[in-house]
Amino acid sequence: MSVPTELWTLAVIAGLAGVTVLTRCFFFILDRPWSLPGWAERALQYAPVAALAGVIAPEVVMSGGQLVPSWQDARLFSALAGALLYFWRRSVLLTILGGMAVYLPLHIALGW
Repeated sequence: MSVPTELWTLAVIAGLAGVTVLTRCFFFILDRPWSLPGWAERALQYAPVAALAGVIAPEVVMSGGQLVPSWQDARLFSALAGALLYFWRRSVLLTILGGMAVYLPLHIALGW
């Protein structure tokens, strides 16, 4: 590598480090407490649910980048069973156990 390229690389690394430190320490630099507006706090309450749905929904209804071609897929029934158990008992552990109790027999025994 030539000298100008190495200097440019070092400058970019230093600049990225500076931006990272500034953004991470932004709340410590301020002299007064900072809070989000009400609308932003309400919106952030839904962020975990939206992220979880965005990860789980494609995994349940898609296989190999295509929609599941048949209703005979163990993931569909286990997701339905897990959702029903969650709305019935409001227990995350029961949701996982119930969904897996439906998924494993269908997947292993029936080959779905």
